[in-house]
Amino acid sequence: MSTARVFSYGLLGLPLAFAALPIYVHVPRYYAETAGMELAVLGAILLGARLLDAGVDPWLGWLADRVSRPTMVAVALLPFAVGFVALLNPPSANAAPWLLGSLALTYLGFSAATVAYQAWGADVGRTSRLRTRLTAAREGFGLLGVVLAAALPAVLAADFVTGVERLSWVLPPLLLVAALVTFTRVGAGKPPIPESQPWWHATRDALADRAFRRLLLVFVANGIASALPATLFLFFVADVLQLEAASGPLLALYFVASAASLTFWVKLAARYGRVAAWLTAMLLSIVAFAGASQLGSGDLWLFTAICLASGMALGADLALPAAIAADIGERMRQAGACFGLWNFVAKLNLALAAGLSLPLLAALGYAPGNTEGLPALVFAYALLPLAFKAIAAMLLWRWRSTLEIER
Repeated sequence: MSTARVFSYGLLGLPLAFAALPIYVHVPRYYAETAGMELAVLGAILLGARLLDAGVDPWLGWLADRVSRPTMVAVALLPFAVGFVALLNPPSANAAPWLLGSLALTYLGFSAATVAYQAWGADVGRTSRLRTRLTAAREGFGLLGVVLAAALPAVLAADFVTGVERLSWVLPPLLLVAALVTFTRVGAGKPPIPESQPWWHATRDALADRAFRRLLLVFVANGIASALPATLFLFFVADVLQLEAASGPLLALYFVASAASLTFWVKLAARYGRVAAWLTAMLLSIVAFAGASQLGSGDLWLFTAICLASGMALGADLALPAAIAADIGERMRQAGACFGLWNFVAKLNLALAAGLSLPLLAALGYAPGNTEGLPALVFAYALLPLAFKAIAAMLLWRWRSTLEIER
């Protein structure tokens, strides 16, 4: 497959990720400021919508194996776009039900499109190396979408609320252009599975595969290790480093380093294997987390180097494990079921990170903006992820012969 076709496939990842970031980052503050919504109500709605979203992923994976992947992506993009525009343009009254409904619509469209899109990439990639390239292209464009969504509100308007509202109208044309390129340049992939077994049978069959089960365990440990510092990044920069004003540029640097490193990890995987490349990235993360645990007030340049290193490692986390999952899914002829479970676990990682770290910090005496309890914050931001990353690396090394797949 030509590089142009690989990029054409990956381009659709940009608008999907572009919409994902505002949901996580901008929506809580936006609804608190524009609708005056209480944080407890806002938190309950966000949590309920996220749990509903994660719960339907295995079913969406089953569905993606039984309809045309491009057709499922195309159908899912409409509620995704409509829901996103509605989400960031609420009415003056009844903001709570509007938030819940628009979130549900956005999540459903996003999840259905993402699962089918990932399985589509597994279809059109005929070899392990090509699937790695396709996954890297998808995640690279996704990272560009994240950076674009993070930067645009301040460019579109001087105030936060207006900037977010205008951001919502950028998605439809962006999505239309990306979809046209992807649909006209990428092949249709494999035909759907004709048999009609229930969705839970497909989920059971995917989990029965030893290689996929082991990959999921490594993915869980590694995912929690990545989600913990992502959840606590702003707290660490503001209270440990005392550099709150630098948090935006540092976060952008982290994502840019991730995108820039993708080509390096793809080449390293092609030469030494994906397991070896992923293990190298895990060791780089462990060094970065260990270094972060030694930082204190004003350590800007040292933390900049850590953001570069951990951002590079994230590039491998995004490209390599999903490419291995694509190989396993194609071998089982159930790429949709595999990626339905994959996305369910990815969302569970984020929930576990928040569920583990925030109550733990509160129990250990940390409060945002307070100098007390900073050792607890350092422990949760750097040392706890280091432990999970080490577990993931040990499991990956132990199961390397099972997970190093060449097809």
